[in-house]
Amino acid sequence: MRLWVGEVLVDHLDLQHPHSESLVSKTAVTNFVHALIAVLCGNALYFLVMPYLPEPAQHVAPRIDLGLAVDFWVCLVVLGVVKLLAGRRKAHSKPNES
Repeated sequence: MRLWVGEVLVDHLDLQHPHSESLVSKTAVTNFVHALIAVLCGNALYFLVMPYLPEPAQHVAPRIDLGLAVDFWVCLVVLGVVKLLAGRRKAHSKPNES
């Protein structure tokens, strides 16, 4: 399978064998998944509460407006929560080192 990742062409991305050598690091994939969750959940949350926001904070589709900034801020907050939860999960999964 050929796939462009940034400016690098990955000729072989073997998802069946997780121990195979890959040009995409586990950290990059983790960051991508966290960002994807943040954008999807943040946008869903924003569009659920948008009717209750003041009119200037409601995004109008083809324009760059305050609503777009509020949407971005909500996604950023959700990303912070996702990173916080992932960090706590990682800390609890490590055995105690003495």
